[in-house]
Amino acid sequence: MTLDVSVIATSSLGDRSYLASDGRVAIVVDPQRDIDRILYLAGAKGVRITHVVETHIHNDYVSGGLELARITGAQYLVAAADTVEFDRTPVSDGDTVPVSDTMRLRVLGTPGHTFHHLSYVLDERDGDWTPAGVFTGGSLLFGTTGRTDLLGQQYAHELAHHQHASARKLADLLPDGAQVWPTHGFGSFCSASQADAPESTIGREKQANPVLRLAADQFVTETLAGLDAYPAYYAHMGVANAAGPAPVDLTPVARADADELRRRIAAGEWVVDLRHRKAYAASHLAGTVSLGLDGPMSTWLGWLIDWGVPITFLAQTPEQVADAQRELVRIGIDRPAAQATGEPEQWTGDPSQLREMAVADFDALAAAQAGKTPAGLPEPQVVLDVRMTGEWKAGHIDGAVHVPLPDVPKRLADIPAGTVWVHCGSGYRATAAASLLANAGRDVVLIDDSYGRAEAAGVRMAPSA
Repeated sequence: MTLDVSVIATSSLGDRSYLASDGRVAIVVDPQRDIDRILYLAGAKGVRITHVVETHIHNDYVSGGLELARITGAQYLVAAADTVEFDRTPVSDGDTVPVSDTMRLRVLGTPGHTFHHLSYVLDERDGDWTPAGVFTGGSLLFGTTGRTDLLGQQYAHELAHHQHASARKLADLLPDGAQVWPTHGFGSFCSASQADAPESTIGREKQANPVLRLAADQFVTETLAGLDAYPAYYAHMGVANAAGPAPVDLTPVARADADELRRRIAAGEWVVDLRHRKAYAASHLAGTVSLGLDGPMSTWLGWLIDWGVPITFLAQTPEQVADAQRELVRIGIDRPAAQATGEPEQWTGDPSQLREMAVADFDALAAAQAGKTPAGLPEPQVVLDVRMTGEWKAGHIDGAVHVPLPDVPKRLADIPAGTVWVHCGSGYRATAAASLLANAGRDVVLIDDSYGRAEAAGVRMAPSA
Protein backbone atom coordinates (compact mmCIF):
# COMPACT_ATOMS: atom_id res chain seq x y z
CA MET A 1 0.00 0.00 0.00
CA THR A 2 1.47 3.35 -1.05
CA LEU A 3 -0.92 5.26 1.17
CA ASP A 4 0.08 5.98 4.76
CA VAL A 5 -2.51 5.48 7.52
CA SER A 6 -1.49 6.70 10.97
CA VAL A 7 -3.36 5.81 14.16
CA ILE A 8 -3.96 8.55 16.72
CA ALA A 9 -4.89 6.55 19.81
CA THR A 10 -6.82 7.93 22.75
CA SER A 11 -6.23 5.05 25.11
CA SER A 12 -7.97 6.70 28.07
CA LEU A 13 -11.28 6.54 26.19
CA GLY A 14 -10.52 3.40 24.19
CA ASP A 15 -10.76 5.05 20.78
CA ARG A 16 -8.71 5.58 17.65
CA SER A 17 -8.68 8.41 15.13
CA TYR A 18 -6.85 8.18 11.80
CA LEU A 19 -4.84 10.34 9.43
CA ALA A 20 -4.52 8.83 5.96
CA SER A 21 -2.35 10.49 3.32
CA ASP A 22 -0.70 10.00 -0.05
CA GLY A 23 2.30 12.13 0.92
CA ARG A 24 0.66 15.37 -0.19
CA VAL A 25 -2.92 15.55 1.11
CA ALA A 26 -4.65 13.81 3.99
CA ILE A 27 -8.01 12.82 5.37
CA VAL A 28 -8.77 12.62 9.08
CA VAL A 29 -11.34 10.17 10.43
CA ASP A 30 -13.25 10.60 13.72
CA PRO A 31 -10.94 13.15 15.39
CA GLN A 32 -11.01 13.70 19.12
CA ARG A 33 -11.64 17.22 20.39
CA ASP A 34 -7.99 18.05 21.15
CA ILE A 35 -7.00 18.52 17.53
CA ASP A 36 -3.51 19.88 18.20
CA ARG A 37 -2.24 16.29 18.12
CA ILE A 38 -3.61 15.86 14.60
CA LEU A 39 -2.31 19.20 13.34
CA TYR A 40 1.14 18.35 14.70
CA LEU A 41 1.12 14.95 12.97
CA ALA A 42 0.02 16.44 9.65
CA GLY A 43 2.74 19.06 9.94
CA ALA A 44 5.38 16.45 10.74
CA LYS A 45 4.36 14.50 7.64
CA GLY A 46 4.19 17.62 5.48
CA VAL A 47 0.63 16.93 4.33
CA ARG A 48 -2.41 19.17 3.95
CA ILE A 49 -5.70 18.02 5.49
CA THR A 50 -8.38 18.33 2.82
CA HIS A 51 -11.16 16.14 4.26
CA VAL A 52 -12.40 15.50 7.81
CA VAL A 53 -14.73 12.54 8.12
CA GLU A 54 -17.22 11.43 10.78
CA THR A 55 -18.50 7.86 10.75
CA HIS A 56 -21.32 8.79 13.13
CA ILE A 57 -22.52 11.25 15.77
CA HIS A 58 -20.37 10.05 18.64
CA ASN A 59 -21.73 9.09 22.04
CA ASP A 60 -18.48 8.59 23.96
CA TYR A 61 -16.56 11.78 23.20
CA VAL A 62 -16.92 15.30 21.89
CA SER A 63 -15.66 15.51 18.32
CA GLY A 64 -12.95 17.84 17.11
CA GLY A 65 -14.08 17.46 13.50
CA LEU A 66 -15.91 20.76 13.13
CA GLU A 67 -13.02 22.81 14.53
CA LEU A 68 -10.42 20.85 12.57
CA ALA A 69 -12.31 21.46 9.33
CA ARG A 70 -12.67 25.17 10.18
CA ILE A 71 -8.96 25.62 10.89
CA THR A 72 -7.72 23.65 7.86
CA GLY A 73 -10.42 24.63 5.39
CA ALA A 74 -11.14 20.94 4.84
CA GLN A 75 -14.46 19.52 3.69
CA TYR A 76 -16.35 18.12 6.69
CA LEU A 77 -18.11 14.89 5.75
CA VAL A 78 -21.08 14.02 7.98
CA ALA A 79 -24.02 11.73 7.23
CA ALA A 80 -26.70 13.60 5.28
CA ALA A 81 -29.38 11.82 7.33
CA ASP A 82 -28.06 13.18 10.65
CA THR A 83 -29.63 16.41 11.88
CA VAL A 84 -26.88 18.85 12.86
CA GLU A 85 -26.71 22.57 13.57
CA PHE A 86 -23.67 23.40 11.44
CA ASP A 87 -22.64 23.42 7.80
CA ARG A 88 -21.10 20.20 6.53
CA THR A 89 -20.64 18.22 3.34
CA PRO A 90 -23.54 15.76 3.52
CA VAL A 91 -22.72 12.24 2.36
CA SER A 92 -24.77 9.08 1.96
CA ASP A 93 -24.46 5.41 1.02
CA GLY A 94 -23.04 5.05 -2.48
CA ASP A 95 -21.26 8.41 -2.65
CA THR A 96 -17.68 8.57 -3.93
CA VAL A 97 -15.46 11.38 -2.64
CA PRO A 98 -12.34 12.17 -4.72
CA VAL A 99 -9.40 13.15 -2.49
CA SER A 100 -6.40 13.10 -4.86
CA ASP A 101 -5.15 11.37 -7.99
CA THR A 102 -4.22 8.33 -5.89
CA MET A 103 -6.78 8.39 -3.07
CA ARG A 104 -10.56 8.41 -2.81
CA LEU A 105 -13.28 7.52 -0.32
CA ARG A 106 -16.38 5.44 -0.97
CA VAL A 107 -19.24 5.92 1.46
CA LEU A 108 -21.11 2.86 2.73
CA GLY A 109 -24.22 3.01 4.87
CA THR A 110 -23.57 0.71 7.83
CA PRO A 111 -26.34 1.33 10.38
CA GLY A 112 -26.26 -0.51 13.68
CA HIS A 113 -24.21 1.50 16.16
CA THR A 114 -26.45 4.41 15.16
CA PHE A 115 -29.23 4.61 12.59
CA HIS A 116 -27.21 6.72 10.12
CA HIS A 117 -23.75 5.25 10.70
CA LEU A 118 -21.37 5.35 7.74
CA SER A 119 -18.19 3.47 6.88
CA TYR A 120 -15.62 4.81 4.44
CA VAL A 121 -13.65 2.60 2.04
CA LEU A 122 -10.21 4.04 1.31
CA ASP A 123 -9.31 3.27 -2.29
CA GLU A 124 -5.83 3.75 -3.73
CA ARG A 125 -5.01 4.07 -7.40
CA ASP A 126 -2.24 2.01 -8.88
CA GLY A 127 -3.58 1.68 -12.39
CA ASP A 128 -7.05 0.66 -11.24
CA TRP A 129 -8.72 1.67 -8.00
CA THR A 130 -8.28 -0.95 -5.29
CA PRO A 131 -9.55 -0.89 -1.68
CA ALA A 132 -6.74 -0.50 0.86
CA GLY A 133 -9.08 -0.73 3.81
CA VAL A 134 -12.21 0.58 5.46
CA PHE A 135 -12.80 3.02 8.31
CA THR A 136 -15.58 1.28 10.23
CA GLY A 137 -16.22 3.61 13.19
CA GLY A 138 -18.55 1.67 15.47
CA SER A 139 -19.61 -0.97 12.93
CA LEU A 140 -17.23 -3.89 12.33
CA LEU A 141 -14.58 -3.85 15.08
CA PHE A 142 -11.71 -6.23 15.90
CA GLY A 143 -13.48 -9.41 16.96
CA THR A 144 -16.66 -7.59 17.94
CA THR A 145 -19.02 -4.77 16.93
CA GLY A 146 -20.17 -1.44 18.30
CA ARG A 147 -22.94 -1.67 20.85
CA THR A 148 -26.48 -1.00 19.71
CA ASP A 149 -28.21 0.32 22.83
CA LEU A 150 -26.76 3.83 23.11
CA LEU A 151 -29.77 5.48 21.49
CA GLY A 152 -32.09 3.76 23.97
CA GLN A 153 -33.07 0.21 24.84
CA GLN A 154 -36.16 0.56 22.66
CA TYR A 155 -33.92 0.63 19.57
CA ALA A 156 -31.27 -1.89 20.65
CA HIS A 157 -32.87 -4.97 19.04
CA GLU A 158 -33.58 -3.27 15.71
CA LEU A 159 -30.10 -1.74 15.58
CA ALA A 160 -28.49 -5.07 16.42
CA HIS A 161 -30.14 -6.57 13.35
CA HIS A 162 -28.87 -3.61 11.31
CA GLN A 163 -25.39 -4.15 12.79
CA HIS A 164 -25.36 -7.78 11.66
CA ALA A 165 -26.44 -6.83 8.12
CA SER A 166 -23.89 -4.00 7.94
CA ALA A 167 -21.00 -6.25 8.95
CA ARG A 168 -22.04 -8.79 6.32
CA LYS A 169 -22.23 -5.98 3.76
CA LEU A 170 -18.63 -4.96 4.49
CA ALA A 171 -17.42 -8.55 4.33
CA ASP A 172 -19.21 -9.15 1.02
CA LEU A 173 -18.04 -5.94 -0.66
CA LEU A 174 -14.38 -5.93 0.36
CA PRO A 175 -11.51 -8.34 -0.34
CA ASP A 176 -10.04 -10.40 2.48
CA GLY A 177 -6.83 -8.38 2.42
CA ALA A 178 -8.53 -5.03 3.07
CA GLN A 179 -7.53 -3.47 6.38
CA VAL A 180 -10.18 -2.77 9.02
CA TRP A 181 -9.75 0.56 10.83
CA PRO A 182 -12.34 0.93 13.62
CA THR A 183 -12.79 3.85 15.98
CA HIS A 184 -14.02 1.86 18.98
CA GLY A 185 -13.05 -1.38 20.69
CA PHE A 186 -9.93 -0.53 22.67
CA GLY A 187 -11.60 0.11 26.01
CA SER A 188 -14.49 2.29 24.87
CA PHE A 189 -17.89 1.48 26.33
CA CYS A 190 -19.20 2.09 22.78
CA SER A 191 -17.94 -1.39 21.95
CA ALA A 192 -20.05 -4.47 22.68
CA SER A 193 -16.86 -6.18 23.88
CA GLN A 194 -13.19 -5.37 23.56
CA ALA A 195 -10.83 -5.76 20.62
CA ASP A 196 -9.18 -9.15 20.31
CA ALA A 197 -6.21 -7.90 18.27
CA PRO A 198 -4.20 -4.72 17.62
CA GLU A 199 -4.99 -4.78 13.88
CA SER A 200 -7.09 -6.78 11.48
CA THR A 201 -8.35 -7.41 7.95
CA ILE A 202 -11.67 -8.39 6.46
CA GLY A 203 -10.34 -11.93 6.03
CA ARG A 204 -9.38 -12.21 9.67
CA GLU A 205 -12.75 -10.87 10.81
CA LYS A 206 -14.50 -13.54 8.75
CA GLN A 207 -12.68 -16.10 10.86
CA ALA A 208 -12.72 -14.40 14.27
CA ASN A 209 -15.73 -12.11 14.53
CA PRO A 210 -19.02 -13.56 15.83
CA VAL A 211 -21.03 -11.12 13.71
CA LEU A 212 -19.68 -12.86 10.57
CA ARG A 213 -20.08 -16.38 11.95
CA LEU A 214 -23.48 -16.29 13.63
CA ALA A 215 -26.93 -16.13 12.09
CA ALA A 216 -28.67 -12.80 12.66
CA ASP A 217 -31.02 -13.90 15.44
CA GLN A 218 -28.27 -15.63 17.39
CA PHE A 219 -25.95 -12.65 17.00
CA VAL A 220 -28.66 -10.28 18.23
CA THR A 221 -29.48 -12.46 21.24
CA GLU A 222 -25.85 -12.92 22.28
CA THR A 223 -24.90 -9.30 21.70
CA LEU A 224 -27.77 -7.84 23.69
CA ALA A 225 -27.24 -10.33 26.53
CA GLY A 226 -23.61 -9.30 26.86
CA LEU A 227 -24.10 -5.55 27.15
CA ASP A 228 -23.24 -3.89 30.46
CA ALA A 229 -23.91 -0.35 31.66
CA TYR A 230 -22.29 2.58 29.88
CA PRO A 231 -21.17 5.97 31.25
CA ALA A 232 -23.88 8.40 32.25
CA TYR A 233 -22.10 11.28 30.56
CA TYR A 234 -22.79 9.68 27.17
CA ALA A 235 -26.18 11.40 27.39
CA HIS A 236 -24.43 14.72 26.79
CA MET A 237 -22.04 13.71 23.99
CA GLY A 238 -24.43 13.21 21.08
CA VAL A 239 -26.19 16.48 21.90
CA ALA A 240 -22.89 18.39 21.91
CA ASN A 241 -21.74 16.79 18.66
CA ALA A 242 -24.97 17.53 16.83
CA ALA A 243 -24.92 21.14 18.01
CA GLY A 244 -21.31 21.71 16.93
CA PRO A 245 -18.66 21.67 19.68
CA ALA A 246 -16.87 24.88 20.60
CA PRO A 247 -13.08 25.17 20.36
CA VAL A 248 -11.19 23.93 23.41
CA ASP A 249 -9.39 26.06 25.97
CA LEU A 250 -6.38 24.25 27.43
CA THR A 251 -4.80 27.28 29.10
CA PRO A 252 -3.68 26.74 32.72
CA VAL A 253 -6.33 26.51 35.40
CA ALA A 254 -6.51 28.95 38.33
CA ARG A 255 -4.54 27.85 41.40
CA ALA A 256 -6.28 27.19 44.71
CA ASP A 257 -4.69 27.70 48.10
CA ALA A 258 -5.40 25.61 51.19
CA ASP A 259 -8.33 27.79 52.29
CA GLU A 260 -10.02 27.55 48.90
CA LEU A 261 -9.55 23.78 48.79
CA ARG A 262 -11.17 23.50 52.20
CA ARG A 263 -14.10 25.66 51.07
CA ARG A 264 -14.62 23.63 47.92
CA ILE A 265 -14.57 20.33 49.79
CA ALA A 266 -16.97 21.71 52.42
CA ALA A 267 -19.32 22.85 49.63
CA GLY A 268 -19.56 19.29 48.31
CA GLU A 269 -17.57 19.96 45.15
CA TRP A 270 -15.34 17.29 43.65
CA VAL A 271 -11.68 17.66 44.52
CA VAL A 272 -9.89 14.92 42.60
CA ASP A 273 -6.42 13.60 43.48
CA LEU A 274 -4.66 12.60 40.26
CA ARG A 275 -1.70 10.89 41.91
CA HIS A 276 -1.18 7.13 41.80
CA ARG A 277 -3.34 5.24 44.27
CA LYS A 278 -0.30 4.14 46.31
CA ALA A 279 0.59 7.78 46.92
CA TYR A 280 -3.04 8.55 47.73
CA ALA A 281 -3.22 5.73 50.26
CA ALA A 282 -0.01 6.91 51.93
CA SER A 283 -1.30 10.47 52.44
CA HIS A 284 -4.18 12.49 51.08
CA LEU A 285 -6.36 15.45 51.89
CA ALA A 286 -9.59 14.47 53.65
CA GLY A 287 -12.66 14.79 51.46
CA THR A 288 -10.88 14.18 48.15
CA VAL A 289 -11.50 11.43 45.62
CA SER A 290 -8.76 9.27 44.10
CA LEU A 291 -8.79 8.97 40.31
CA GLY A 292 -5.20 8.63 39.19
CA LEU A 293 -3.96 9.60 35.76
CA ASP A 294 -2.59 6.07 35.38
CA GLY A 295 -6.12 4.84 34.61
CA PRO A 296 -9.21 5.97 32.65
CA MET A 297 -9.74 8.97 34.93
CA SER A 298 -12.08 10.94 32.68
CA THR A 299 -14.39 7.99 32.02
CA TRP A 300 -14.96 7.27 35.69
CA LEU A 301 -15.06 10.92 36.77
CA GLY A 302 -17.56 11.81 34.06
CA TRP A 303 -19.67 8.82 35.09
CA LEU A 304 -19.55 9.49 38.83
CA ILE A 305 -20.21 13.22 39.07
CA ASP A 306 -23.43 15.14 38.80
CA TRP A 307 -22.99 16.87 35.43
CA GLY A 308 -21.92 20.47 35.90
CA VAL A 309 -20.47 20.16 39.41
CA PRO A 310 -17.19 22.11 39.82
CA ILE A 311 -14.05 19.95 39.67
CA THR A 312 -10.70 20.77 41.25
CA PHE A 313 -7.54 18.79 40.51
CA LEU A 314 -4.71 17.93 42.87
CA ALA A 315 -1.47 16.67 41.32
CA GLN A 316 2.25 16.56 41.85
CA THR A 317 3.05 18.67 38.76
CA PRO A 318 1.36 21.25 36.51
CA GLU A 319 1.92 18.86 33.59
CA GLN A 320 -0.33 16.30 35.25
CA VAL A 321 -3.08 18.90 35.62
CA ALA A 322 -2.67 19.78 31.95
CA ASP A 323 -3.02 16.10 31.03
CA ALA A 324 -6.21 15.89 33.09
CA GLN A 325 -7.60 19.02 31.41
CA ARG A 326 -7.01 17.42 28.04
CA GLU A 327 -8.78 14.26 29.16
CA LEU A 328 -11.82 16.20 30.36
CA VAL A 329 -12.35 18.38 27.29
CA ARG A 330 -12.70 15.17 25.31
CA ILE A 331 -15.91 14.43 27.23
CA GLY A 332 -17.19 17.99 27.24
CA ILE A 333 -15.97 19.21 30.65
CA ASP A 334 -14.31 22.36 29.43
CA ARG A 335 -12.75 24.09 32.43
CA PRO A 336 -11.84 22.68 35.84
CA ALA A 337 -12.67 25.10 38.65
CA ALA A 338 -9.18 25.13 40.19
CA GLN A 339 -6.00 23.17 40.74
CA ALA A 340 -3.19 22.72 43.23
CA THR A 341 0.12 20.95 42.77
CA GLY A 342 2.85 19.60 45.02
CA GLU A 343 2.37 17.27 47.99
CA PRO A 344 -0.58 16.86 50.39
CA GLU A 345 1.20 18.81 53.15
CA GLN A 346 1.04 21.86 50.85
CA TRP A 347 -2.70 21.57 50.36
CA THR A 348 -3.69 22.24 53.96
CA GLY A 349 -2.52 24.34 56.86
CA ASP A 350 -3.95 21.76 59.27
CA PRO A 351 -2.09 18.41 59.45
CA SER A 352 -5.17 16.84 61.02
CA GLN A 353 -6.81 17.10 57.59
CA LEU A 354 -4.37 14.56 56.13
CA ARG A 355 -5.44 10.93 55.99
CA GLU A 356 -3.96 7.52 55.30
CA MET A 357 -5.82 4.55 53.84
CA ALA A 358 -5.32 0.99 55.00
CA VAL A 359 -4.18 -1.28 52.16
CA ALA A 360 -4.36 -5.06 51.82
CA ASP A 361 -4.07 -7.72 49.13
CA PHE A 362 -6.03 -10.90 48.42
CA ASP A 363 -3.66 -12.95 50.56
CA ALA A 364 -4.70 -10.79 53.52
CA LEU A 365 -8.37 -11.25 52.65
CA ALA A 366 -7.92 -15.03 52.47
CA ALA A 367 -6.25 -14.96 55.88
CA ALA A 368 -9.11 -12.85 57.24
CA GLN A 369 -11.67 -15.30 55.85
CA ALA A 370 -9.81 -18.01 57.78
CA GLY A 371 -10.09 -15.98 60.98
CA LYS A 372 -6.50 -14.74 60.91
CA THR A 373 -6.77 -11.08 59.93
CA PRO A 374 -3.20 -9.77 59.52
CA ALA A 375 -1.90 -7.47 62.23
CA GLY A 376 -2.60 -3.81 61.65
CA LEU A 377 -5.73 -4.42 59.60
CA PRO A 378 -9.31 -4.33 60.90
CA GLU A 379 -11.44 -7.43 60.38
CA PRO A 380 -13.50 -7.31 57.15
CA GLN A 381 -17.16 -7.09 58.09
CA VAL A 382 -18.15 -6.27 54.50
CA VAL A 383 -16.37 -7.24 51.29
CA LEU A 384 -17.43 -4.81 48.57
CA ASP A 385 -16.97 -5.61 44.88
CA VAL A 386 -17.19 -2.46 42.71
CA ARG A 387 -16.63 -4.13 39.34
CA MET A 388 -19.26 -3.93 36.62
CA THR A 389 -22.19 -6.34 36.49
CA GLY A 390 -20.72 -8.45 33.68
CA GLU A 391 -17.52 -8.96 35.67
CA TRP A 392 -19.51 -9.91 38.77
CA LYS A 393 -21.60 -12.45 36.87
CA ALA A 394 -18.44 -14.07 35.50
CA GLY A 395 -17.31 -14.85 39.05
CA HIS A 396 -17.06 -13.20 42.45
CA ILE A 397 -15.99 -13.65 46.06
CA ASP A 398 -18.25 -15.66 48.32
CA GLY A 399 -20.37 -13.37 50.47
CA ALA A 400 -19.28 -10.16 48.75
CA VAL A 401 -21.66 -7.23 48.29
CA HIS A 402 -21.83 -5.91 44.73
CA VAL A 403 -22.21 -2.20 43.99
CA PRO A 404 -20.65 -1.13 40.64
CA LEU A 405 -18.41 1.90 41.05
CA PRO A 406 -20.73 4.28 39.14
CA ASP A 407 -23.52 3.45 41.59
CA VAL A 408 -21.49 3.96 44.77
CA PRO A 409 -22.26 7.68 45.33
CA LYS A 410 -26.01 7.08 45.23
CA ARG A 411 -25.98 3.72 47.01
CA LEU A 412 -23.83 4.39 50.04
CA ALA A 413 -26.79 3.60 52.28
CA ASP A 414 -27.11 0.15 50.67
CA ILE A 415 -23.66 -0.94 51.84
CA PRO A 416 -23.99 -2.85 55.14
CA ALA A 417 -22.56 -1.40 58.34
CA GLY A 418 -19.06 -2.29 59.47
CA THR A 419 -15.52 -2.12 58.16
CA VAL A 420 -15.51 -2.41 54.36
CA TRP A 421 -12.77 -4.14 52.40
CA VAL A 422 -13.23 -2.99 48.82
CA HIS A 423 -11.85 -4.50 45.61
CA CYS A 424 -12.21 -4.25 41.83
CA GLY A 425 -10.22 -5.85 39.02
CA SER A 426 -6.92 -4.08 39.62
CA GLY A 427 -7.19 -1.63 42.51
CA TYR A 428 -7.93 1.50 40.46
CA ARG A 429 -11.72 1.56 40.80
CA ALA A 430 -11.50 0.20 44.34
CA THR A 431 -9.41 3.21 45.37
CA ALA A 432 -12.00 5.59 43.97
CA ALA A 433 -14.76 3.72 45.82
CA ALA A 434 -12.72 3.55 49.02
CA SER A 435 -12.19 7.32 48.94
CA LEU A 436 -15.92 7.91 48.49
CA LEU A 437 -16.69 5.56 51.38
CA ALA A 438 -14.09 7.20 53.63
CA ASN A 439 -15.56 10.61 52.81
CA ALA A 440 -18.92 9.26 53.97
CA GLY A 441 -17.38 8.30 57.32
CA ARG A 442 -16.92 4.59 56.68
CA ASP A 443 -13.96 2.52 57.91
CA VAL A 444 -12.29 1.21 54.74
CA VAL A 445 -9.52 -1.14 53.67
CA LEU A 446 -8.42 -0.93 50.04
CA ILE A 447 -7.59 -4.24 48.37
CA ASP A 448 -4.95 -3.07 45.92
CA ASP A 449 -4.45 -6.29 43.98
CA SER A 450 -5.36 -8.04 40.75
CA TYR A 451 -8.66 -9.90 40.99
CA GLY A 452 -7.09 -12.66 38.92
CA ARG A 453 -4.98 -13.53 41.97
CA ALA A 454 -7.90 -13.89 44.39
CA GLU A 455 -8.66 -17.58 43.98
CA ALA A 456 -4.99 -18.59 43.88
CA ALA A 457 -4.43 -16.59 47.07
CA GLY A 458 -7.01 -18.77 48.78
CA VAL A 459 -9.98 -16.39 48.80
CA ARG A 460 -13.29 -18.27 48.98
CA MET A 461 -15.14 -17.80 45.71
CA ALA A 462 -18.89 -18.06 45.17
CA PRO A 463 -20.00 -21.29 43.47
CA SER A 464 -20.44 -20.98 39.71
CA ALA A 465 -23.99 -20.22 38.66
